[in-house]
Formats: sequence, structure tokens, C-alpha cells
Amino acid sequence: MDFRYDEDLMDAAFRAGLAALERDDLAPADEIRAHFRENFEPLFWVPGTIEEIEYPGLIRQALRHFAIEISDEELARFLEAEHAAWEPARVLGSTTHALLEALRSRGLRLGLVSNAFDPAWLLHRDLEQMGIAGRIDHAVFSSEVGTRKPHSEIFERALAALDVAPDEALFVGDRLYEDVRGAAEVGMTTVQAMWFRADEHAEGGEPDYQAFTQMDVLNIADRLLAAA
Repeated sequence: MDFRYDEDLMDAAFRAGLAALERDDLAPADEIRAHFRENFEPLFWVPGTIEEIEYPGLIRQALRHFAIEISDEELARFLEAEHAAWEPARVLGSTTHALLEALRSRGLRLGLVSNAFDPAWLLHRDLEQMGIAGRIDHAVFSSEVGTRKPHSEIFERALAALDVAPDEALFVGDRLYEDVRGAAEVGMTTVQAMWFRADEHAEGGEPDYQAFTQMDVLNIADRLLAAA
């Protein structure tokens, strides 16, 4: 899945979260948004950061600056509304379902490993709604583990859940640093996914294969299965 970041959409999503609180004691949305942008958003873009941010806690901190305390239920409403507003940015590849079904038909166990700071309950629900959850065996997000790719822990969590050894696993990802380097350092064979972007990174890994379409992944898997 491609995530198409947009600054205007980020503003709209944050405001949707505030509106979902349904409170009349909030500071103006512009002020809250500006405070969050200045004090917390820089944490999202720190190069090489391995530890995942605790996003719900940042929302609480931002509102606390304006003397607003919110309940767990209100926080959940904020997060859900904000997440829903990002829906246009989440774009599933056109042949994703077909690829997953073809891989499963070959007896392969399938997992998803993703850097995402949103709460896991929202992300797993996305997989259900997109028809992904029923076509894979396990998904793990950095918000669940506390560390981001390329840290080994998130890859190892997925491998353990799938009961697959690293040298028996094929990892497909578009980022040379987070995906290719991280998976290779754990001992997995790697495929750079090129259909969304041709990533470059000075500290990235060298992929074992490149896939220019989603179905190239199936061809690579078939060659490795035949060789095995």
C-alpha cells in the first residue's frame, strides 16, 4: 500500500480529530494545530530514529498545553476521526489481492511489517476493510512493537509469528534503508518494490532482487521455490 502524504490533508485530519471531541472548552483549532506542528511534528521526521513515537500520548500532551484533559474514550474518538480523514492517502496497488492469493496458493505464509505510529487497532481494521487481513497470516506494526524498521525486533516478531526462519523468508519493501537493509541484516532475502517509487538512500541496503510490478514478486517467488 502506498501512503501519499499531503500537508493540507494532515491539517484537515487533525482538525477532524478535534471536532470529534465535541467539546466547547477547546482553544481555537488554529492554535492547537500550530502548537502541535511546532512542538511534536518534528519528532516524526528525525532521520535514523528507531524508537517509535507514542502518538496518542502526544495528542494528550498537546491538549494539556491548553489545560485540556481528555478521557480515553475522547482520545479514541480523536484518533479514529483523524485516521478516517487520511483515507484518501492510503492507496492499495491494483493487483495486491491477486498477488496475495497467488502466493498463498503456493503454500507460502504471508506477513506484513510496517512502520506506522497510529494505534494498532486502527491499522488492523484498515487491513480488514481493504481485504488484506484475510489474505495474510500475520501483520505487525511499529506502534505495537515500539521500534521501527530497520530495527531487527519488528522483523523478528513477524518471523516468530509465522514460524519461519530468516533464511527461508523473502521480504518485499520499497525503502532501501528501512526495508531492504533491515530485512537483510536479519538474514532475509530482499526484494525492492519499484512500482510506487524508485527509492534511493545513502545508507540503504542492496536488494537481492527488484520488482517493477507486483506480479514480478510472484515470478521471483516461483524462481526461488523452483530452486529450493
